[in-house]
Amino acid sequence: MSQSSDRISRIIAADIDARPDQVTAAVSLLDGGATVPFVARYRKEATGGLDDTQLRTLADRLVYLRELEARRETILNSIKDQGKLTDALTKAIARADTKAVLEDIYLPFKPKRRTKAMIARENGLEPLLSAILNTRSAAPEDLATTYLTEAVPTAKEALAGARDILAEDLSENADLLGRLRSFMHETALITARVQPGKEDAGAKFSDYFDHREKWATIPGHRALAILRAAKEEIVAIDIAPDAETDMPRAIGIIAAAIGISGTGPADTWLRAAADWTWRVKLSLTMYVDLMSDLRKRAHEEAISVFARNLRDLLLAAPAGPRPTLGLDPGIRTGVKAAVVDATGKLLETATLYPFQPRMDVTGSQSAISSMIQRHGIELVAIGNGTASRETERLVAETIKQMPQGVSRPASVIVSEAGASVYSASELAAQEFPDLDVSLRGAVSIARRLQDPLAELVKITPQSIGVGQYQHDVDQRRLAQALDAVVEDAVNAVGVDLNMASAPLLARVAGVGPSLANAIVTHRDAQGRFASRKALLKVPGLGPKAFEQCAGFLRLRDSSEPLDATSVHPEAYDVARRIVQACGRDFRAIMGTPETLSSLRAEDFVNERFGIPTVRDILSELEKPGRDPRPDFVTARFADGIDNIKDLRPGMLLEGTVTNVAAFGAFIDIGVHQDGLVHVSQLADRFVKDPHEVVKAGDVVKVRVVEVDVARKRIGLSMRKDAPDTSQNVRDKSPSGQKAQNHTPKKPRPNTKTDTGGGGQGALADALRDALKGKT
Repeated sequence: MSQSSDRISRIIAADIDARPDQVTAAVSLLDGGATVPFVARYRKEATGGLDDTQLRTLADRLVYLRELEARRETILNSIKDQGKLTDALTKAIARADTKAVLEDIYLPFKPKRRTKAMIARENGLEPLLSAILNTRSAAPEDLATTYLTEAVPTAKEALAGARDILAEDLSENADLLGRLRSFMHETALITARVQPGKEDAGAKFSDYFDHREKWATIPGHRALAILRAAKEEIVAIDIAPDAETDMPRAIGIIAAAIGISGTGPADTWLRAAADWTWRVKLSLTMYVDLMSDLRKRAHEEAISVFARNLRDLLLAAPAGPRPTLGLDPGIRTGVKAAVVDATGKLLETATLYPFQPRMDVTGSQSAISSMIQRHGIELVAIGNGTASRETERLVAETIKQMPQGVSRPASVIVSEAGASVYSASELAAQEFPDLDVSLRGAVSIARRLQDPLAELVKITPQSIGVGQYQHDVDQRRLAQALDAVVEDAVNAVGVDLNMASAPLLARVAGVGPSLANAIVTHRDAQGRFASRKALLKVPGLGPKAFEQCAGFLRLRDSSEPLDATSVHPEAYDVARRIVQACGRDFRAIMGTPETLSSLRAEDFVNERFGIPTVRDILSELEKPGRDPRPDFVTARFADGIDNIKDLRPGMLLEGTVTNVAAFGAFIDIGVHQDGLVHVSQLADRFVKDPHEVVKAGDVVKVRVVEVDVARKRIGLSMRKDAPDTSQNVRDKSPSGQKAQNHTPKKPRPNTKTDTGGGGQGALADALRDALKGKT
């Protein structure tokens, strides 16, 4: 192993709490073309059991550290070619642990444009600076007269040139830059002030019109709000030490680097030069560095929030393979309806007009009833957009009027986030070339109730809209992180080889878009796959790809029972030995934990497969093909609570978590406007991270604590000690009568997971639109 590789392994091992040899093994596998899901699931012996989270961090850090090593080598060669490489420089470059430190060291040797300091040196003023530094008792003005020339006619110009040289030397002093950067990390304040005349235009950013807090501790979501306000030219930002208490300390650090210790004429001049260097050069350098760090930190936090929410959404409970009617609500344009069978195959579409202007309620109910009976519909999926609650009532009335003896489906409100993106996509056009774009959305709504994961993988993750400020962050990094989440989710669940769409197959480890299309084409031409081994007949799918993907693909009706499990084909012999030890048939053993309870994993270890793999096989045989997703549950909305105007403080309602941000969780309570449970209201204890308490898709009970109809803000609480103010409500209802307490009755199911807006406190105003996907 090379010295740089060894260094990288040690650094990453510390980052992910692992041993260097584990990192080295994982790096070797990834470099060899293995995917993270495959390594995490099927190479536990090699990596010592590193999980997918550790491996993702490892892969990210590996890229950065390899770039760092490449840059280190480039800098060494550049300085060596200049003939300026010393042992001290070599050691300093070797010790640099970040790109920033490395670039600090390289600054004096980096090719640069002609500077004022260069001109001053050409004019012979460097000895003047040396004289000032070495003769502290002499007046700099007197020393300067010795260096006057035609190019430098006055002492003032000579001293200015000496100051330029000093400032450049200080600006390229790696040790000084490091100390200043540490000082700024500790003391810097970020301030935001409204630009003159922008108060009205930037009203949503009013919290930041005169804002000041420590740079080191500002939360990412607040930093992103300020950065957006600055981008829109609403506020001006500064990052600097406190002018009264800390600014003198910054200048003192520079003065110490110069070696100022007395009060003589030279020291006075040098101290003024230090102050000038800070104001003109170093403060700007620090601002740029800290702004870059802040942006990166805020981006990573936002990406992390988005990734966690996306993972929860992708792994939401599926309703299962049941005939489903999907309804995409609309008023003027009608309610789009699409029927899919248990496999998601489209059977029928229609457009209904139960609302203004046509008001064809009878015809719409007749069409819905007919589709339910004709196709044996078990579920009705209703999109959560405009007129969703009205459509829900229409369906409820229709089901009530159906003949006795007819099976009555359950109606569920689901998120339609991203459905319009899918409808207009090239993928949807290929899947339904003759279907109107609006009807494709109804198909997507029906399918995402059956299996959220299988349908959501067809949509660009950024379009699902469960992040904060997702369009403000580094889009390449965001796409990379979200793609990793999708890949991990798909492989955690597994994919039915004979039913999966090309987009779903593309997310399986080792497959990708081209092979996914080849698999589907082969399946369409040759019929269903009879076994996992039959995959090797797919053009372009070789042994390496088979190794990576086979364990994540399921075949429910294969002649080989293990094809329906997550046991990898390479370990089938181990599984067969386990079965033989039980003395029973495969199918008699699978799914019967008591049969396997007496077996010891150690008895089945061989030179290739160790304890981790054997234990995984035993677990899989106990619960073959298990789905890690939770059971299907829904929130129940209250009748009569359909609009924000129906809400009153004190109401106890049920809802679904649609989005989790750093400052709280957004909850859909069925009024077309999500409410915000601020982090301080999530539990009867201190909560640092909202994800400790809730995740997207959770069904929760909340109490209404604040309603602002004009600003569309709904404040909610999950605290048991939240004040019940319902008895004190004295405002007038829309009808002019005193508002009554609303008690939820006849609850309805719901699985809505859209992002949304209302909030509690001023912070929600600045963030609401972004969290609704309008970033």
